[in-house]
Order: sequence, then C-alpha cells, then structure tokens
Amino acid sequence: MKCPFCTAENTAVKDSRPAEDNTAVRRRRACEVCGGRFTTFERVQLREIIVVKRDGKRALFDREKVAKSVTIALRKRAVGDEGVEQLVSGIVRKLESSGETEVTSEDIGELVMDALKTVDPVGYVRYASVYKDFRDPTDFAKFIDSSALDEPGSDE
Repeated sequence: MKCPFCTAENTAVKDSRPAEDNTAVRRRRACEVCGGRFTTFERVQLREIIVVKRDGKRALFDREKVAKSVTIALRKRAVGDEGVEQLVSGIVRKLESSGETEVTSEDIGELVMDALKTVDPVGYVRYASVYKDFRDPTDFAKFIDSSALDEPGSDE
C-alpha cells in the first residue's frame, strides 16, 4: 500500500479491525519513510461471473435466475424457502470459489442438477426435463433409468 503523503511503498499496518458497518476491514497504517499515518478500508470484491450461453452470447451471472428455476422445480415439494436458499448459496459458492470469470450455462445447469439430485429426486427430474429439453414421455423414463435415482431407504 502506497503512502498518500510521500508515495513510498513501505507502509506498515499498526491496527486492524472491522469497520463500523462490518462490510470492510479498517486498517490504520504508518509510512516507514516519512512517518505519515493514514487509514485504509479494505472490502472483499467478488468477481463478476460471466455466463457463456449455448448460442455464444455472454451475460452477467444472475443468482435470481438460478433461484427461480430451483423454486419452480421444487414447487409443492417438501423443500422450504430456506432449503432453496441453501441450495442456491451452495451453487453460487462453488462458482465463486472456482476462480473462473467465465462459466458456461451448461456448467451451471449441471451444478443445479447435482444439488437437486441430493435434495429432492422429483425436483431433480422436473429441472432435468426443462434443462435437457425432454420432447415426449419416454424421455423421462430414459433419464430416470440412466441417472440411477435411488428411492430413500432402498438397499440397491
């Protein structure tokens, strides 16, 4: 961190604590060259994630789109709003922690499917029917057979 008084690179942190609003870290610094003291506020800046769609277009990742599609897949199922929020937060965390600035819509779809598969098998199949563009009833049967969905409590 450069000193704002003499622009020297040699500054030392003398004190560090959360800012009043808890959205930043307040650091009190001192310049080792001129002795000047100053305060910096450091915030976590999450990377913007760009979604590359199937047609090649790019758009900013929208958490609400994921939440809406998950909510629709889980409509009238035994998964409440809190469960949906946890599922979506987990997907977003995976995307943010991947370090990638661009992700394909297919990757997001697979993350959603993986999460739904563990939460609710019916919601998983509902989401897959739209995501994989099922055209007739046999597509459901083929998908269920190929995905090896286990009924809770089954020993297979």
